[in-house]
Amino acid sequence: MSTEKKESWWIYEGSEEPHDKIKDLPKPPPWREKGTTKTQNTFIPSTKEMQLVNTALYLRRPLLITGKPGTGKSSLAKAVAFELKLGKVLHWQVTTKSTLEEALYSYDAIGRLQDSSLSEEERFKDNSDIGNYVRLGPLGTAFASDSMRVLLIDEIDKSDIDLPNNLLHVFEENEFIIPELARLNSDVHEVNTYGSDEKVKIVRGKVESKQFPLIILTSNGEREFPPAFLRRCIHLEIEVPNKEKLTKIIKAHLNLNSEDDKKIHDILNKFLEQRDKNSKELSTDQLLNAIFLALKDLEVLNTDKEEILKSIWHSLSK
Repeated sequence: MSTEKKESWWIYEGSEEPHDKIKDLPKPPPWREKGTTKTQNTFIPSTKEMQLVNTALYLRRPLLITGKPGTGKSSLAKAVAFELKLGKVLHWQVTTKSTLEEALYSYDAIGRLQDSSLSEEERFKDNSDIGNYVRLGPLGTAFASDSMRVLLIDEIDKSDIDLPNNLLHVFEENEFIIPELARLNSDVHEVNTYGSDEKVKIVRGKVESKQFPLIILTSNGEREFPPAFLRRCIHLEIEVPNKEKLTKIIKAHLNLNSEDDKKIHDILNKFLEQRDKNSKELSTDQLLNAIFLALKDLEVLNTDKEEILKSIWHSLSK
């Protein structure tokens, strides 16, 4: 049992006895609610950002967005998809182990092998066509869609050194082949798509882009890219938001009144001091987290303000 003095805003108290204080937990921040469209329709783009998104749309070129973590690179993709009614963003999170094939499609050879041991009656019942064992990846799904989609390739700078150029080849060709389907005698197969239960028809194993997707690649600047790759992308550098834009972002995410303005003023100035004067790499969502707590009138920002802000505003770089 904890002997620490309990604060009134605490839900968890370190008590030996169970209690029902979880019922006092308020609703989460709007941007943390599952299935919310708050992020999409509260993003505030700059004129430069709107210009370059439209340039990428007109030219059917990938948009490479660079900038510090937390400046809204991924949020821009969601905002565009939301406004233009392009469906849910197809999101591919890149890691050091990511491969081009992973973005295009996957083939469940083991599942098919296991199903081949079923009786003829069971195979017929389960519809054992090879297409059932093929699932398009996020890039493959974007290409196979009848309408334009938004494809977010997140943190491309974390990839293997060859991946950008491998992607570039597919972007230029606007098509790719699924060998497992191409070598079969039958012409048409229905395959699964990424992130949904929908199926699409693939003819002779070739996936051709029907509507070139809006491809948005993000980078935190951890590496440089080959000149050939950069030449074929529209490059957008997102700047860190200034005080005026941060104020607009806060008001877009949270319902504020005149009294709230006074509460956020001190926290906003302290955030800017840490970020700009002390060269601490902080993101906008870290500011929003602190503002959210302040607006709840919790003792947290009265009694342990500095300690709490320190934990929320940890630098994103060493």
